[in-house]
Amino acid sequence: MPLLLLLWRSVVPGEKMRYGAVMLCFSLQALALLTLRASGQQKGGASADDVQMEVVYVPQECQQKSKKGDLLNAHYDGYLASDKSKFYCSQTQNEGHPKWFVLGVGQVIKGLDIAMMNMCPGEKRRVIIPPSLAYGQQGYEPAKIPPNATLIFEIELYAVTKGPRSVEAFSQMDLDSDKKLSRNEINDYLKREFERDGKKRDPSVHETILVDIFKKNDHDGDGFISAREYNVYQHDEL
Repeated sequence: MPLLLLLWRSVVPGEKMRYGAVMLCFSLQALALLTLRASGQQKGGASADDVQMEVVYVPQECQQKSKKGDLLNAHYDGYLASDKSKFYCSQTQNEGHPKWFVLGVGQVIKGLDIAMMNMCPGEKRRVIIPPSLAYGQQGYEPAKIPPNATLIFEIELYAVTKGPRSVEAFSQMDLDSDKKLSRNEINDYLKREFERDGKKRDPSVHETILVDIFKKNDHDGDGFISAREYNVYQHDEL
């Protein structure tokens, strides 16, 4: 799937029918409590720097679990732990479409990168993220997240696909093997990937993603994405 440095906000009509812009934000009931360290490893007790995770639902069949570099499609709602007020709900934004992002590369806050490792498509989790793995002492004013805020997220993962940041993906896109990606090469790659997943998309989605890829990755503005630029990750919102 395509390169990303921001959560995509593209409208996908086929998915709109499936999920619905007016879908109510799901409420999750915890079935099991697990604690993850900031490194993503499980341990016995939680500390101030841990992500605490409740596995709410796991499908019976799970052929692929999420790992760093995978492209995920998920809905998630965010709450302030202090008063349980909701500061974010993906199901009421961008016409309710699930979010696409690459796991483990800083497109979401570090706590979400940790919390969504080793998830199955269809799995639901409820996680508690400490300030050190969220927005820290600065907070995040656009979402009205105060400094030193502990956050709660309710997550439902829909899809796990091979991400764009692997060496294999770069080689697949770099058709002339010149260690840099042209607009035509990425355009061809997007077409192949969209045809492969079989989902209906408005034609404007393709161009929007292509423009965003170069805007966020072509740092020197030369019209190409070099191997070095391809591996530069930046922190992003939520």
